[in-house]
Amino acid sequence: MKKFDEFISDDIINWLLEEDNPPVKYYTLVDLLGKTFDDEEVTTAKEQIMKTGAVPKILSKQEPGGYWGIQNDFYVRSKYKGTVWNLIILAELGADGEDSSIKKTCEFIFKKSQDPTSGGFSYASTTAGGGAPGKVLPCLTGNMIWSLIRLGYLDDPRVQKGIQWITKYQRFDDGEQNLPKDWPYKAHKACFSKHSCHMGVVKTLKALAEIPRNKRTPNVKNTINQAVEYLLIHHIYKRSHDLSKKSKPGWLRLGFPLMYQTDILEILDILTRLGVKDERMQDAMDIVVSKQDDQGRWILENTFNGRFITNIETKGKPSKWITINAIRVLKKYNG
Repeated sequence: MKKFDEFISDDIINWLLEEDNPPVKYYTLVDLLGKTFDDEEVTTAKEQIMKTGAVPKILSKQEPGGYWGIQNDFYVRSKYKGTVWNLIILAELGADGEDSSIKKTCEFIFKKSQDPTSGGFSYASTTAGGGAPGKVLPCLTGNMIWSLIRLGYLDDPRVQKGIQWITKYQRFDDGEQNLPKDWPYKAHKACFSKHSCHMGVVKTLKALAEIPRNKRTPNVKNTINQAVEYLLIHHIYKRSHDLSKKSKPGWLRLGFPLMYQTDILEILDILTRLGVKDERMQDAMDIVVSKQDDQGRWILENTFNGRFITNIETKGKPSKWITINAIRVLKKYNG
């Protein structure tokens, strides 16, 4: 594989720093150019995230209670336009967790989606309020914990309880173990079966990877190690018991944002953030590298555009989001 410097040019950096996409500019300054959070250019870009582009468009459609659409339809029937989905997008785009509108949404999610007993996050509420225990999902729990940490809630006891749900209940079965018969495993066989749901593993690992190293408990570290090995034995996107076969061809099409779905770039991004460098990642890395075009950019191949409140880039066109994510992975992997 080429050295990192061969994947990036001044032209690409200048393209990523353009004013039309404040979040990409912000992450380019911090992740690629190594500028500090108190740098004037960084703070200006961070402020612009709340003023220009997708974030203010999404917030303009928010109801006074911090939700979008129908209050109690925040996940299933309001797929990609409801509260859960918008919280994920806002966190992906680097929205300011101190903003009062963002805080309202976070509190809404705690109140409506989190099961107060177990700490997991559910796709529906009970009549008494709070997430329904029988409708807690691993991928949703991972996405909500990741989003809430990104928005500044790591030390909130409710987030800590959600982290404990992950370390207690998330499994990494590879088609060989017998599934426990108690809650929550029997409630969702699609999530918990003899083979764990790949997306559930990815999203819960994504959440735990967002915890700073000095704040990871022994249980968190152990769960991270199990999740990492699970992904590595699958070589990121393959069937572990027959590495000649792909688990899902769709995971090779790069997209943003991915919501509950995943792809090889997201998985590599999580692993490299954790400092993982393993030969079992190489096939997936090679595929990512092969998708860079002659101008040094990557294309948006997969999208939920048309379903969101506002579109995020254009399918089939060069994507600043895919490009910065790919370059960040390459920088960490072989910089």
